[in-house]
Parts: sequence; C-alpha cells; structure tokens
Amino acid sequence: MPDTPPSSAPNNKLRKELGLFDVYAISSGAMFSSGFFLLPGLAAAQTGPSVALAYLVAGLFILPAMFSVAELSTAMPRAGGAYYFLDRALGPMVGTVGGLGTWLALVLKSAFALVGMGAYLAIYFDAPIEPLAIVLTLVFMAINIVGAKESSNLQRVLVTILLGVLGFFLVQGLAEIGSRGFAQVPAEPFTPFFAFGFAGFMSTVGFVFVSYAGLTKVASVSEEVRNPDRNIPAGMVLSLVTAAVVYSVGVYILVAVLPPDELRSDLTPVATAAEAFFDWLPGGVGVFLIVVAAIAAFASTGNAGIMSASRYPLAMARDRLVSPRFGVLGRFQTPTFSIVVTAVMMVAAILLFDVASIAKLASAFQLLLFSLLCLAVVIMRESGIAGYDPGFRSPGYPWMQIAGFLAPIWLIAEMGEMAIIFSIALLGVTFGWYLHYARPRVKRAGAILHTFARLGEHRYTGLDRELRSIVAEKGLRDEDPLDRIVASARVLQFEEQVTLDELTRSAAELLSADLEVSADEIVQGLRGEAETTFLPVAPGVTLPHLRLPELEEPRMLLARCRCGVAGELGGGEGSQAYADLSALRAVFFLLSPAYDPGQHLRLLGHLAMHVNETTFLDDWMAAEDGNALRTTLLVAHGLATLRVGHGEGQVRWDGVRLRDLPHPRGTLVALVRRGDERIIPDGETVLRDGDWLTVLGAPDALAEFRRGAIG
Repeated sequence: MPDTPPSSAPNNKLRKELGLFDVYAISSGAMFSSGFFLLPGLAAAQTGPSVALAYLVAGLFILPAMFSVAELSTAMPRAGGAYYFLDRALGPMVGTVGGLGTWLALVLKSAFALVGMGAYLAIYFDAPIEPLAIVLTLVFMAINIVGAKESSNLQRVLVTILLGVLGFFLVQGLAEIGSRGFAQVPAEPFTPFFAFGFAGFMSTVGFVFVSYAGLTKVASVSEEVRNPDRNIPAGMVLSLVTAAVVYSVGVYILVAVLPPDELRSDLTPVATAAEAFFDWLPGGVGVFLIVVAAIAAFASTGNAGIMSASRYPLAMARDRLVSPRFGVLGRFQTPTFSIVVTAVMMVAAILLFDVASIAKLASAFQLLLFSLLCLAVVIMRESGIAGYDPGFRSPGYPWMQIAGFLAPIWLIAEMGEMAIIFSIALLGVTFGWYLHYARPRVKRAGAILHTFARLGEHRYTGLDRELRSIVAEKGLRDEDPLDRIVASARVLQFEEQVTLDELTRSAAELLSADLEVSADEIVQGLRGEAETTFLPVAPGVTLPHLRLPELEEPRMLLARCRCGVAGELGGGEGSQAYADLSALRAVFFLLSPAYDPGQHLRLLGHLAMHVNETTFLDDWMAAEDGNALRTTLLVAHGLATLRVGHGEGQVRWDGVRLRDLPHPRGTLVALVRRGDERIIPDGETVLRDGDWLTVLGAPDALAEFRRGAIG
C-alpha cells in the first residue's frame, strides 16, 4: 500500500487569522437562532414546565462531543474538521460519508436559519421570506469569499448585538419574576413540572439537543485559528457556558411569564415574553430589540454555516475525495469555489424544499456524527501514533467517550422513524459517492489499522508522517524547553573531516557524561536509526535524535564539522535513504524522554523549520565560538553571557543567590558554567567567583539586565 500522505502545496494553506473571540463568536453564533427563538414553545408542548431543565440536561449531553472535538481539533487543526478527524481515524470511507453528510446537513440547517428570520421580520414587515433569504445567502457568500477574518468580524458584531440584547432580556425577565416573588412563581406555571411524564421529558432532551450542535462548528475552521491548543477549547467552553445559561434561564423566564397554552403554540415566544415585561419601554422598543437580536442570531447562524460548511469540500478535495476545484484558494486565499457551491446549494434548498422539516431531520445525522467523533478519539489514542499530540486532552477518558458514543444513538431513536430513515438515506447517498468516485482515487487508511495489532501489516505509515508534520507546523508550546536545552547544549567542533562513527561516538561520550545512560547505549540507539535519523533536513544540516526512558528532560549536543562527514547513508545513489554526508556542516543530536513523544516531535519540527532559513548555514559557519553557535538556534530570544568576578566588565555577584539578582521582566538565567561543571540553575543556586552565566531574553531586556549588572 502506498504510504505517501496527501499533500497540499504551501500556497494552498489557509491563513491563521482567527483568535479566541472569533472562535467564541463562531461557536456561539451558530446556536442561538432556532434553539432559543423558535424551539422553546414547541419543546414545552412535549414536556411542559420542565422544558428549562431539558435544555440544561441537553447541555450536559453535549459535553463528550465537545471535549472530543476540542481534543481532535488541537491534535489535527485542519479545514474540514469532523471530516478530517473521521477520515484520519476511521479511514476514507467513513470520512467521505461523514464529510459529505455533514456538509449537506449544514447546508440545510443554514438555509433554515435564514428562512427562520421571516417569522420575526413578519412582526414588522410583510416581506417575501424566500427572496430575502436568498439575498442574505448571497451577501454572506460574498463576505466569506473576501476572507475568514472579514466573515468572523461580521460574526463578532452579530454575536455582540445578540448577547447584549439577550443579557438585557435575562436581567429584565428575572427582575419581573422577582417583582412577583420567586417563591410564588413555581406554584402556578411550574405545576405539574413533568406534564407528560419522564418519557416526554427525555424525548424533549433529544429534541432540544440540536440547539447545542453549533458548538462544534468551529472545528471545520480550526486550520485558520491562531494558537489552536488554547483558543479552540477555551472558546468552546466559554460558548457552552453562555449557551447553557441563556437557554436554561431564558426558557425558565418564558415558562414563568407566559400562559402554558400560549407558550406551546407560539413561534416567536421571546418576542411575546418581551411584550409582557418590556412594557415600560416607549413605542414597543423592547419587542424591537428582541427582533433585532433574533435577526442577528439567524444571520450569525447563516454566516457561520457558510463559513464552516464550505471547509468540508475544501478538505475532501485536498484528499482527492471530491473534485480538485473545491480545494483551490481564490484571490483572497479562501476556498472560493467551495463557498459558491455551498451558497448555491443553500439557495436550491430554500427554493425547492420544506427547509424547516428537512433541517430538523438532518439534526439526526449530526447526532450520528457526534457519536463517531467520540469513537475517533478512542481510536487515535489507542493507535499509539507518536504524531497524535493534542494540545488539549479530554477529561474522563475513555468513559466520557463511551457515554458520548452511546447517548446520540439513543437520542436518534427518541426522534422517531423519520429521523432514522432520513439518516439511513443520507448514509446511502454518501456511501454511493465513495464507491463511485472516491474509492478508485485514494490509497489511504485511518488510525484504526494502527489500533488493532492483528492488522498491523496494513498500517498506513503515511498517517504518522502527516500527523508529525502537523505537530511541527503547530510549533512549540510555552512549556517546551528549547531555549534552555540549547543554552545548556554541549558543543563539538571538528576542523578536519570526521567519519560518522567517530562523530557519533564522540557525541555519545560527551552526552553520557551528564546522564545516567552509557555512551554505548546512545551509540546503539542512534546507529539503529541511522538510515533515517541522519538524513539531512536542510542543506548541510541533520538532526539525529533518540528517545530514552532514562531521561527526565531533553538534552542536546551541537556539532560543527567544517569539512563535512566522510561516508554515505543507504544503498547507494538512487536508494530511498541515500545521502552523501560530505556536505554536512551542522549536526544536532537531540535526546528526549520516552514518555513525551509529542514534545520530542515539536522540538524536532521547530529546529527543522529554523535550519531551513536561507541564512542559517552561513551564520552557523561564521560563529566564533560555542556561545555563538548556540545563538544561531535561539531564534525566540537573544542571548548574553556574563562572568562573575571582580575584573572589568565582570559582575560582583560572588555568594549571591539567583533569586536575589535584579532580573528585568523577560530575562532568564538558563545556565551556569562552573569550570567543567554545567548547572541548570534555580532560584536557590548560589553564584561563585569565575562562574559564567548564560542569560536569555529579548534584546531590550538583556540590555537592561547588563546595565543593572555591570553599571
């Protein structure tokens, strides 16, 4: 089986323009349309006053899917979100079915959101609903074509307006209930609490569960998120808390202030409730504000729907599962063709179908997707693939994922026969596409083959390499100690040509002097992987590396070979692992703990990207000494060295603890050299006469440190 992973050209990468608030706005804006402005009355008809509790319980049911999507998004931040996760975990067949099915479901639900604006606009305008929805679709299409940032800026405005009005509604509603007396409220509108029994209550939980489905939409734009390890999970959690509060408290207010019969038959219950307690505002301003909020909610759902839905065909085109035209980025570095086709499909849905009914049925397919995403986390974790390195890990594994796998299946059953039939039909259509179009074009397998050892001979090794490249692309985390290990790295310099065995042995002996590992063990480990680990990662540069169980933190050794390394790797020119070593000038040995493969890959990836910069090798060869060699790798910080003593230019810190030094913000004493001893210092380290300090920091901070030290 070919093991070359699908690739995308560098100019086919989406720009990382979205921050934490953008993630929050996309996630939140996708939830508050029909979920709050239309469904409460319909839900109350199924369970009575317990409808507010049903919304809260539904929020708990979404937790496994949310945590699973957050973990997968930080491990594999790629356009297409759920499609990409399912494809890489369960294989291209499930990926194709999930990707196309989710795309169609999002198209229908986004179209429904724009059509749903009519119910609130009709309060003031007798406007034709379908033409208005089509015009809005085209407007959002144009905004999305211009760029994700422009689309998210609109999303920010819409969500800010929406949450501002909803916050005002909640405060005023609670004040109204408080004026009547909270103790008296449950006695009338909240009795009987479970009007249609427990079965009716649980059926309602399944009915309103889809109100939280927008929470995971952000996964499809995860490739465009800056610092996804932090921003994606944080944005999703904030969004869920906001939604749970608005839904449960807001619906509680509706139940408390509206007569039961009126609530159960009302398609605009929030506006009706606003009439009841915003009567102190002049000229119907209160109802007008609710209509504005509803329009913002439906518009934000439609806009976020186009934005997220269009990334599914983009990701599938990269993997050759749909036409490559969907994968082409336009003038604004957005998937123009995919956005246009998504918008055209929405227009067709508005014109041809009863969008409201079909969108509700499509919710059942999204529930099935949530179930599979929880399964995907289990598959990826149990696969043992080193490149699977999520910045956020779901709590409660694997019980959280087991519950998340089973609960949506049960909820689908609660939605009735039509939901099940629609889901099966959608599965059939998408599976047919896979057999007809995708299967002949793809030679890829998912992580599931890594999970089951009995299928080990069919493992798709390209997946591991693909995930490793994602780890490298994501960059270092704050806790990764690159600066510290480079600053404390041993240095070897060879003025004459050296053999690979001599180089490896010299490096191993020097490294073993600081470790509880023998030089022989290091040599054997490096030799065992020599044909791959010594291959150049840039002209003149190689990164031999090894993970050892005895280590507690990474160690490095830098070797400069002015005349190269004698010999070659592999079976001769033309061999896959062939390399002429005579051009090597920089060799960086990296040893890492065995327990943290993710950090090992991040360090390697960051170093590999840095040494590919055009000026690196020139700077490396021009470096005057070991400190200068280290400086060429310390790209995130400057570096300064100071000597403790009483001579000119030295610092009189003999007997001083590090914690008592005048540390400007942004500086770090990373290493103390005391004769042949190398000390990784802490605050209690006491300096002695003759010590050399290696200090890291930004140039301005280092200058301030030096002025304070020397005067």
